[in-house]
Amino acid sequence: METRSNTAAVPHLDMSERRRFPALARLVDGHPLIYLDSAATSLRPSEVIDAGCQFCREHDGNPHRGLYTLSTEATAAYEATREMVATWLHAPSPESVVYTRNTTAALNLVARGIAHELTAGDEVVLTEMEHHANLVPWITLAKKRGISLRYIPIDDNGELRLETLETIITPRTRVVSAVHVSNVLGTINPVRLIADAAHRAGALMVVDAAQSVGHMPFDFEATGADLAVFSAHKCYGPTGLGFLIGKPDALERLEPLETGGDMIEYVSYHDATWAPIPGRFEAGTPNASAAVAFARAIDYLRQRGGDSLREHDLSLTTYALERLMAVPGMKILGPREPEKRGGLIAFVDSLVHPHDLATILDEAGVAVRAGHHCAQPLHRKLGLAASARASFGVYTDKSDVDALIDGIYTARKVFQS
Repeated sequence: METRSNTAAVPHLDMSERRRFPALARLVDGHPLIYLDSAATSLRPSEVIDAGCQFCREHDGNPHRGLYTLSTEATAAYEATREMVATWLHAPSPESVVYTRNTTAALNLVARGIAHELTAGDEVVLTEMEHHANLVPWITLAKKRGISLRYIPIDDNGELRLETLETIITPRTRVVSAVHVSNVLGTINPVRLIADAAHRAGALMVVDAAQSVGHMPFDFEATGADLAVFSAHKCYGPTGLGFLIGKPDALERLEPLETGGDMIEYVSYHDATWAPIPGRFEAGTPNASAAVAFARAIDYLRQRGGDSLREHDLSLTTYALERLMAVPGMKILGPREPEKRGGLIAFVDSLVHPHDLATILDEAGVAVRAGHHCAQPLHRKLGLAASARASFGVYTDKSDVDALIDGIYTARKVFQS
């Protein structure tokens, strides 16, 4: 077995920080939980859990539905989180922040909301590293509307071939939708550069920020995006809550995906008009307890600071790359340079299938993702059916990476015996 690195730059968390995350206190088959799947869903600190429970115990009203105390309190708390998101991510205004169910729902809202502007022969530009959430809505739309899908290719290092932008993006391009950080390759894409190219062609720029918000400084205005999306559950918040942030003129161009309930301004038996933005996109009773809980997650992330979050991810990624690349026969997906990556690494062991590896790791309490990570086209392009992925959170330290490496060698022994 390889000796462990003495890299000193990686922070080692004190136990008081880890104790903020109750899930880390549990055992898996008698082993402490080592959670390396934060790119899928991050664990929640106690204050986030407690805030959601407190809302349900003491308030539990329906926002925007009543004049009685529970409802008005729920409305105030729900809207306060919207304002926090706007301030935190430098959105144009609170009204530019739309609640959704998750990133996938937000991207469907964008694709189906802009569909009325697209006609046969129009083009939508994506990248070859997109998650299914930013592929399938556009594929479905292309089949229905006769539009063409074009893809910015990747190179052998897992980076976008930016020299192709001027030929991939054409006068027929109406939308460019690109991931900020790849959930497989870890690549951090220069979304501002892509946005500038999109705008020169008169196209709308959409940024999938699911893997960047909560891991690095994110300034909506600085990205150049017209629309951006992310999920609370990847930012130490609850599941079932996401966001669409947009410039006012971009949001005005979208038609509502769902109708009914409180998203209306006027309804007769034969007609209806929509409420002002963002209300027109928020049909039905909202997930108020999740919104209130997410406010505490934002507090937590703001206290740590975007630069500190990025430094933590970068240090861990540097250490994990070093250790993984020292394992003979290990294939790393994406850039080898840590500074080009977010806090995740997908890899393929030449001796153990990803699914078998994940199963054996779980027996030691190490949780990693195995599969195509909702990026089948990218895996096929790389000549792979699946990969294993380790991804990091604020609670991850180098001892977790060491446990991963130990587990890989254990799995190899199992399949070589």
